Amino acid sequence: MDTAAHSGSRKALSPRNKRADKARKKQIHPSAQTDGASIGSGTRVWQFCVILPEAQIGCDCNICAHVLIEGDVVIGSRVTIKSGVQLWDGTRIEDDVFIGPNATFTNDRTPRSRKRQSPLVTRVQRFATIGANATILPGLTIGQAAMVSAGAVVTRDVSDHALMIGNPARRKGWVCLCGETLRDSGLSCQCGKRYKRGVGGLAPVS
Repeated sequence: MDTAAHSGSRKALSPRNKRADKARKKQIHPSAQTDGASIGSGTRVWQFCVILPEAQIGCDCNICAHVLIEGDVVIGSRVTIKSGVQLWDGTRIEDDVFIGPNATFTNDRTPRSRKRQSPLVTRVQRFATIGANATILPGLTIGQAAMVSAGAVVTRDVSDHALMIGNPARRKGWVCLCGETLRDSGLSCQCGKRYKRGVGGLAPVS
């Protein structure tokens, strides 16, 4: 008879489960400053990051070296933030977003050294990509699965699945959830996904 089962005690984790449990723990490099921030399981914070108190970061994120995150910032799960990025108060990053190295976010349209006012809210929606060295002006929304190219300067809201290029950034096409450009008039991708036009950009065809 299995007395453990009848007594209600739990079986010991197998070596495989122990490894999985360890992998889910957040990993904070000793040089990073994260006191007071909420950081989810499985998230990795690398060298010389500064995450201010009250910042909220989800699970399984990868916060690369030399990233600054202010306190009024909310980041979802499975987000990758590459080195040299600063996220200022009012930034909202949804799940599965990629932010390339040295991308620049702003939260004040008329900044002055001593001015004090509530920051504008900038939203990056699910699956969006912000390319390296791109600049996002304050108070904008980057739509779902949109792709902002490297070096682009975004001055207006971005539609879902839009490909934004240039300064100021303009839509130069559409992108699939897989990241490939949709080149044909049927808005279909080589991966098999198909899309239709909607009010906020493209939407997948069920």
